[in-house]
Amino acid sequence: MPLLKFNGDQLYPAVEEAGHEVTLEEWQANPQAHAGASALVIPNDVAIDDLSSDVSDFSAIILQFPAFKDGRAYSQARLLRERFDYRGELRARGEVLRDQLLFMRRCGFDAFELAGSSIEGAGEAFDELSFAYQPGADGAVPVWHQRLHQTKAA
Repeated sequence: MPLLKFNGDQLYPAVEEAGHEVTLEEWQANPQAHAGASALVIPNDVAIDDLSSDVSDFSAIILQFPAFKDGRAYSQARLLRERFDYRGELRARGEVLRDQLLFMRRCGFDAFELAGSSIEGAGEAFDELSFAYQPGADGAVPVWHQRLHQTKAA
């Protein structure tokens, strides 16, 4: 699957790193045996609030989308970014479709393994909507908040 990563505000095809991945279950069973792992793979049915260990030592966390209509990893990403202040790479893996990229980015994802082999047009997915309605992990100011400040300034 093609891997795309954000570098600043631009999306680029990336070469998959040769880092060591470990599943959450393996890591929690024996953290010392997986101390050299650089990426943690978390299934989408895990409650992020229930993580008993600090995940900030991992340079990447991979959240899984087993089906394009299963959006639990969106919530996991927001919790990792906003509540746990995770600053490493958040990668979406599985049934990741071009139409979902903008919303994944708003939730905090900055790397994507696209389903299928084509990455053509993936960058344009982020330009399809010019403003946001809700607050998100991407820091975009919602349009209602912008309008509120324009009204106060007038």
